[in-house]
Amino acid sequence: MVACPHVSSARLSVPSPTAQIYKDECTFCYDSPDNEGGLDVCLTCYNGGCTDSDRYHNIQHYTKTGHSLALNIKRVKIQKEPRNAEEPPQKITKIAIVPENDADLYEYFTQVKCYDCGGVEIEHTGSIPKVVEAIMSSLSASRQSEIKAWEEEITSCDHIRNLHQDAAKAVSAENAHCASCDLNENLWLCLVCGNLGCGRQQFGGTGGNGHGLAHFDATGHGVACKLGTITPEGTADIYCYHCNEERSDDQLGAHLAHFGIKVESQKKSIKSLTELALEQNQNFNFNMFTEDGKSFEPLFGPGYTGFKNLGNSCYMASVLQSVFDLPAFASRYYPVDVNHLQTCSQDPGRCLQCQLAKVADGLLSGRYATPVIADNGDVQGQDGIAPGMFKTLIGKDHPEFSTMRQQDSFEFFQHLIKLVSQNERTTGRDPTKTFEFSNEQRLQCNECKKVRYSHDSTTAVSIAVPATKKGTTAEGEDEYESVTLEQCLDTYIQEETLPYNCPSCQKNTTATKTNRFASFPEVLVVNMRRFAYQNWVPRKLAVPIVVPEGHIDFEKYRGHGQQASEESLPENDPGTGSASAGPTFDEASLEQLQMMGFPLIRCQKALLATNNKGSEVAMDWLIQHMEDPDIDAPIVAGSSSALAANPEQIAQLADMGFTDKQAKKALKETGGNMERAVEWLFSHMDTPIEDEDEGGEAPSGQKNPIVGDPAKKGQYHLASFISHKGPSVHCGHYVSHIKKDNQWVLFNDNKVVADTKAPVGDAYMYIFKRD
Repeated sequence: MVACPHVSSARLSVPSPTAQIYKDECTFCYDSPDNEGGLDVCLTCYNGGCTDSDRYHNIQHYTKTGHSLALNIKRVKIQKEPRNAEEPPQKITKIAIVPENDADLYEYFTQVKCYDCGGVEIEHTGSIPKVVEAIMSSLSASRQSEIKAWEEEITSCDHIRNLHQDAAKAVSAENAHCASCDLNENLWLCLVCGNLGCGRQQFGGTGGNGHGLAHFDATGHGVACKLGTITPEGTADIYCYHCNEERSDDQLGAHLAHFGIKVESQKKSIKSLTELALEQNQNFNFNMFTEDGKSFEPLFGPGYTGFKNLGNSCYMASVLQSVFDLPAFASRYYPVDVNHLQTCSQDPGRCLQCQLAKVADGLLSGRYATPVIADNGDVQGQDGIAPGMFKTLIGKDHPEFSTMRQQDSFEFFQHLIKLVSQNERTTGRDPTKTFEFSNEQRLQCNECKKVRYSHDSTTAVSIAVPATKKGTTAEGEDEYESVTLEQCLDTYIQEETLPYNCPSCQKNTTATKTNRFASFPEVLVVNMRRFAYQNWVPRKLAVPIVVPEGHIDFEKYRGHGQQASEESLPENDPGTGSASAGPTFDEASLEQLQMMGFPLIRCQKALLATNNKGSEVAMDWLIQHMEDPDIDAPIVAGSSSALAANPEQIAQLADMGFTDKQAKKALKETGGNMERAVEWLFSHMDTPIEDEDEGGEAPSGQKNPIVGDPAKKGQYHLASFISHKGPSVHCGHYVSHIKKDNQWVLFNDNKVVADTKAPVGDAYMYIFKRD
């Protein structure tokens, strides 16, 4: 340890409690303090850099920034004593990860070193001791994000605040049982009348016959407290059946005293609903055994790295495994672009390209796919990599992906592709181009037989799965007849009949609309819509799909454009009657949506946004856009896009680098919604924006050119698929299967195994590569 002359000139400051301190892992790779050389945390900006001799990300950071002082952290895990099984679990009042004291988990070894002095250990002088102490005692950046993402406050409601209780009576929790059956666990006390009713089946297997809910249905008494969760501090599981939500009760002590229960004498003895849900999310385990009871064969090495489950990150892990198996993504981000690392002006933890390269290196290098050996010598699989930094960045400011709630893998795929495309807009190396193709829409008036063709650029197709119920399993689950992939794809090109105000006939009539492929992408992503709403509850359609092995030909679904024998519909409506008054709606779908309770204006907007594709698709759109600030704004007559652009919005888009012409077109196409306008612009970067008349239509024949090469064939083979295990989108588990070396490999979080009987027919997303 030497005295360092550079300490006095270094600009060090004690980090604030909210500072982003990267002390869990390197910001450029997944090396951590557990590695042999430990991790160097910059004392100036708190960046984490690995010390590996082949990488030296710590030295790269020093070379780029000139920050010479770093805290080297090494740690060794301490074997913990098992918790006393008789000790009751701690009450959680919100879905949250309780911060653990790292000092109880690891033994730490630290030293401060100076790169300007050759990387030697230096004395703790000046402000160094305070900075080091603050770094070691603070929550790491990943831990802060993890805790924030899990937080979901449980609040009260008017039904509890305005609770009216019946005449007082004594209720004894000892030897208590449900008033309608003999169950003596999972009991809920009605805070109105004191009735005891068993709950519903819960996560983790807790039994119940739903008599508490039946009591609410019969009496309207909607507030109940779960026995066994009451604490001396006056907290407990409170459920409001009116809201169908878990709630809190600030007056619980008084409400329970009404039935002779004193909270100060209570002791929590069972897990709460939140604890059970959190436990289930963190411990969901996909079946990892073959039919004969043998474990799957674990795999290791480059391309066989798993992801640690961050609590509910399987939807993200499954998509990233399949995406980074593709040549376009693998070659773009691996090996790591050293020039970018040296010139990147952002915090590496907040730079999407840095984090994409980090994920690629983690998955493809094989560095982190090494066997974990138990004390008895058995191979226990691998640890995998923890994508916490990437998840925080990719989900930033997103209302769903910034949380730890269960998400839809296809929606995450779309979100990922959008952000990557935006980030790569000016590089000319956008890997999402591998997914791009054009969809051909053909509209034909059923009166005059004239047609109109248009093309939409997209990156995936979402197809309804034909479902024919054939029975019910012993567990009460619906069983369905199997369908072929061809039958599913046939729904993509199926004709639709729509109400239509024909600009040629100048009257109300009907039109036939069909979809086909105008071009085929290098990689075709097909989402099978397995979730359907039944009585407002999303249900999974477990329909087996028969997918051909080997070569699959999609050419029968190709569109061939307007034929010489077809006459075009006018681009603009020359009439002044009702045909030009506004957009048309599928009246049957409109009626169905209104019967579900949606306001007329919302139903119309949903049908417009989904191109009149039916009530089911429109309802999905409505569920996702219920909180849009302009959801109830009127639709502007004469435009299918709702609102015209205003100068302020145009200026905002111009600040992002778009022209006024692009901004006006995007705002028109998205009804004046800024967020959707930005998405539209990024998804139409290769589409020329033509000069438009006041009516807003581009000259005939120049509208929506085809994206992709129409000459390339639509012939594919199945490269990977993502499947979902569980009854609905709100719970369950996603895994991916990838074809490697002529065998299917199952990626189930950090479990990577060879799967000889891959469930191809159960997939939720198929990823096809062009032959």
